[in-house]
Amino acid sequence: MPRNAATPVGVLVLWQAVAALSALWAAEREPAGRPWRLHVIDASSQGADGVRLADVNGDRLPDIATGWEEGGITRLYIHPGYGAVAKPWPAVTVGKTPSVEDAVPVDLDADGRIDVVSCCEGGTRTMFVHWAPDADEDYLDPAAWKTEPIPASQGAMMWMFCAPAQIDGRHGVDLVAGGKGGGAEIGWMESPSEPRRLDRWTWRPIAPAGWLMSLRAVDFDGDGDRDVVVSDRRGPLRGCRWLENPGPGSAQFGPWENHFLGGRQREVMFMTVADLDADGADDVLAAVKPQSLLCFRGGGRESGFRDGFAIAMPPGAGSAKGVAIGDVDGNGRPDVVFSCEGASGDKSGVMWLCCDAPAADRAWQPHEISGPAGIKFDRIELLDLDGDGDLDVLTCEESQPFQGSRRGLGVIWYENPAASAAPAH
Repeated sequence: MPRNAATPVGVLVLWQAVAALSALWAAEREPAGRPWRLHVIDASSQGADGVRLADVNGDRLPDIATGWEEGGITRLYIHPGYGAVAKPWPAVTVGKTPSVEDAVPVDLDADGRIDVVSCCEGGTRTMFVHWAPDADEDYLDPAAWKTEPIPASQGAMMWMFCAPAQIDGRHGVDLVAGGKGGGAEIGWMESPSEPRRLDRWTWRPIAPAGWLMSLRAVDFDGDGDRDVVVSDRRGPLRGCRWLENPGPGSAQFGPWENHFLGGRQREVMFMTVADLDADGADDVLAAVKPQSLLCFRGGGRESGFRDGFAIAMPPGAGSAKGVAIGDVDGNGRPDVVFSCEGASGDKSGVMWLCCDAPAADRAWQPHEISGPAGIKFDRIELLDLDGDGDLDVLTCEESQPFQGSRRGLGVIWYENPAASAAPAH
C-alpha cells in the first residue's frame, strides 16, 4: 500500500464533473418500485441512534444493540425467530446512558456471554460497560445487568463510536474508539489481563479527530494486523482516511501513520468498507452531504487505491447519511443502499441503487425502499432477517412521529420483496 494515499486535485475535479453528470442521469430516472414493507422492532423510547449486531444467545440469528440518545438508555433486542420477526422483538434495557451515541455488543471479559459497550457524548462524555447476567434465564431482566463506567474514558471527550478488535495481541479484546469536538481523538482502550477491572483499562490515542462518523478496525493493508479506517466530517482532518497499525510493540502506543483516501473538502458522513466493483479488493464508499456518494476503489496491497468516482443520489431523496453495499436483487452484482436525514415532506429516506458495472461512467438506477415515511435515518445493516434468502434493510429513525406520539419510528427493518419481485436491470 502506498505510504501517501492523498487524492490528487485532478481526481477531485473529475469527481465533481461526474457528480454533475450523474445528477442529470438521476433526474431523468424516477425511483422504481413501491416502498418495501416496514416492520418496527421497537419504538418505545426517543432518539434511536444506530444498530450494531451480534449473536447474543447462540441461535445463529442476529441480535441488535441500540442506544436511544434522547431517551438516555441502551437496549438489546433478541431475534425472536423467523416466525415472529415481523413483530416487536423481545428487548431489555441494559443500562441508563444519557446522550448515548453508539452501543456495541461484545464479550468483553471472555466469559461466553455478550456484554454491551456504550459511547456517550453531550455532558456525559463517558464509555460504559454493561455486564451481561450470569444465567441465560436472566438475559431479559434489566435488574440482572450491571453498568459501570470505564474510568479512562470519563470526561476525555464526547465519545461517538466504538469497534471491538484485538490490537496488541495481548489479554482480551481491545476497544478502538473516537469522538468529536474539542480535544477529540481516535485511539484504542488497551485491555488489561483482568478485563473486569475497568480501572486498569488504558487509553492509547493514535490520531486527532474532528467529528468522527464511522470507524472500522480492519486489516486494510493486508499485513496481518488491524488498521483503523474512519470518516470524519469536520475539522482539518475531515474526509476518509486510514491509520496504519505499526505492528506489535511500543509504536502501537503512539501516533499511527495517517493516509488520506479523499473527501478532504467534503462533509463525509457514514462509510462502509466492501467490494463494490466485485474485483476482489475492498473499496470504501462514503455518504457525502448534501446528496452524493464517494467511492474510493481499492486495488489490493500493492496498488493501493487506484481511482475514485462519485455517485449522485436522486433528487427525491433527503440528505446523505448512511450507506451499505450488498446484492439486493439477487443478480450476483453488488448494489448500494443509502439512508438520509432531512427527508421531510415527500422525500425518501432510504433507497437502493443498481448499476450493471459500478463505475463513474455508468448511470445508477434508483429504487424505492422507505417511501416518504421517516425523516432522520441512521447507519444501515444489510442482512436476511426473515430467512427467505434475500437481504433486508435494518436501520433506525429518530424523528418521524409514530402512532400519535412524538417518538421516531425507532428501530426498524424493511422487508425485501425478494429477488423475483425486484425490478430487472
